[in-house]
Amino acid sequence: MEVFRIGYSFLLSLFLLLLVHAPSAQLVPAETRILYQVQQFLEYPDVLKGWNNWTNFCSLPQSPSLVILCSGNHITELTIVGNKSSPSKVPKPSAANFSIPHRTLSQGFSIDSFFTVITKLSNLKRLSLVSLGIWGPLPAKVDRLDSLEVLNISSNFIQGGIPPEIATFKNLKSLVLADNLLNGSIPDPKGLSQLEELDISNNPLGPKFPSLGNNLVRINLRSMALRSQIPPDFIKFNRLQILDISSNKFQGPIPSFLFSLPSIESINLAKNQLSGELPASVSCHENLTFVDVSNNLLIGMLPSCLGSNSKKRKVIDSFNCLSKNTSAKYQRPYSFCHKEALAVQPPTRKQKERTTVKLGLVLGVIVAVVAIIAVLGVLVLVVYRRLERNRAKEYKCESFVFDKNAAHTSPVVHGRHVPRTMRIVSLNLPPYHVFTLEEIEDATDNFDAANLVAEVSQAQIYRGWVRDGSAVLVRCLKLKRKYSPQSLQQHMEVISRLRHRHLVSVLGHCIVTYQDHPNTPSKVIIVLENVANGSLRDHLTDWRKREILKWPQRISIMMSIAKGIQYLHTSGVIGNDLKIENILLDESLSAKISSYNVSLPSKVGSESPLNGQDSPLSSSENTDKDDIYQLGVILLEVITGRPIISPSDIDDLKLQLEICLAESPSKLKDLTDLSIRGTFAYESLKTVAQITISCLNKESSSRPSIEDILWHMQYSVQVQEGWNTSSGNLATKL
Repeated sequence: MEVFRIGYSFLLSLFLLLLVHAPSAQLVPAETRILYQVQQFLEYPDVLKGWNNWTNFCSLPQSPSLVILCSGNHITELTIVGNKSSPSKVPKPSAANFSIPHRTLSQGFSIDSFFTVITKLSNLKRLSLVSLGIWGPLPAKVDRLDSLEVLNISSNFIQGGIPPEIATFKNLKSLVLADNLLNGSIPDPKGLSQLEELDISNNPLGPKFPSLGNNLVRINLRSMALRSQIPPDFIKFNRLQILDISSNKFQGPIPSFLFSLPSIESINLAKNQLSGELPASVSCHENLTFVDVSNNLLIGMLPSCLGSNSKKRKVIDSFNCLSKNTSAKYQRPYSFCHKEALAVQPPTRKQKERTTVKLGLVLGVIVAVVAIIAVLGVLVLVVYRRLERNRAKEYKCESFVFDKNAAHTSPVVHGRHVPRTMRIVSLNLPPYHVFTLEEIEDATDNFDAANLVAEVSQAQIYRGWVRDGSAVLVRCLKLKRKYSPQSLQQHMEVISRLRHRHLVSVLGHCIVTYQDHPNTPSKVIIVLENVANGSLRDHLTDWRKREILKWPQRISIMMSIAKGIQYLHTSGVIGNDLKIENILLDESLSAKISSYNVSLPSKVGSESPLNGQDSPLSSSENTDKDDIYQLGVILLEVITGRPIISPSDIDDLKLQLEICLAESPSKLKDLTDLSIRGTFAYESLKTVAQITISCLNKESSSRPSIEDILWHMQYSVQVQEGWNTSSGNLATKL
């Protein structure tokens, strides 16, 4: 009997022990099935591979990569952190509808179906899906998670716009969409009254600054496409602790109240176009520990609270035009900031009004004349078109037939027709236009052989004239692989934004499909700005043109190329085909880069519509430092005037340049092109020669950044300008 009592007591104690340590929540079967579906959608990442039919999800141990919390038999928090790359870590990301092997989920992944499953977890308060390779447009149905307090979908490949429905979360406190491919305007987030953290950095969103609620504590808008002044509304942000708006295009003065906001701790305004002088009376809040205003256009002296670093406050102010009390030795001359600030300053209202009045008068006269001519022109055109249509046949290019009817409809992106004409701010260029095949045929006179300029790398290049009379180049590229019209259209939208005064701009395109497969593109036709003054190589090899290129002109050309490269790198376009024959000169001898590398995104090794060449989407060798090396080769040829044919030519000329710099000015003179002797200041030439050698460093990590190159170029220009205006001191004239 005693043994029985002991055994009974032991079993009772064991039962009570198991009861105490039983899971506090047992997940409802429907949500268990949802988690298995999530595992399948995410293609069984390492962090989820251990799940099986016996997994008790509510009792899983928490880790930095996986958190599942339950309450009342329902999931309230789901955090999954993978190990896939994000767009900022890919050499050349693109916003098109595609997958990248080993970086994104497969081509079969559907983001719409995935969020249809996720939104069935109706009790979720915290959802974090980070570095999982999720790709596609964020669906509006995400607003079904109306209990969310934290939403973090950062470091994926989500593209398209932010759905306006995301601003309807009444309880949302943290919204993190950083490091994706989101673009377009930012929805008004003022409806998020509880929002404390907003991080949408590293997305090409903009250019308008969003209307933000003043309850925010942390704001991160770094590396976007914002272009405006810093809004005065920030003065109401009493809870704001961290503000990062670096690497944008903010202009104008820095509001002095930013540094004394009641809760501010960190401010990062670096790499913008902020200008002017901060008042000496600016005060800094005692909690402010970090300030970065580097790489702007600031002048004068910093306020005393920012003038020197201390253990309490770190201030970074390099690459401005500051004086005296700055702690950084890298400051630009005042003239640089003054000139650049004027260049980015928007016109005043009065200037706009005067321009509008003058334009109205001019347009009135023009319209009257054009109206008369147009009537006659239309009659002639109607007769001409009828004759042409009688003779017209389907145009064949190699083994493919162009389907005219397919080209006449506007392109479709995500099931919606988009307009042919896209509004893009440009420099004296027409708006970007999606051409029909008929318009392309009109421009090239039905691809007349007399208009064929060249055939290069699977592409034919034609001379053409669009309807406004402008001369253009038309590049017809046969596609080697199959792409969807939607992915091509989205990719061309990326290309359409690349407009800069030192790039040959794309004016429009036409996607041509097979006649018997209207959903399969066969060709991409690119319409390019025509730069008819020849290439830099032409000017250096033709003795008559070479005589025009004295040292001041060559410095200007080199500066133009560097500015074009800086713009490409800022836009995420690297690994470009920077050859001297691809640098074109306009009538004013301003340089334009004609072949930059924006490859089609669907597969590794795809063609670029701009240069028709295979260019891997990702390569350790395809970096911004490769562009720096190629720029160094161009600079070497500009200085010496000697054509560079092989890598050994580069090594030989670089070695000669190093020896001449080390020995004497006269040696350097002997190495330069005969056409520039007697037209340069030695210090100007020496500065360019030194940066050229740095660009050609065999170790890519030791090559300078494009910003460093521009800094040295600007210094060389200023030295040369000073020499030009002086009496021509023979001591420096070589």
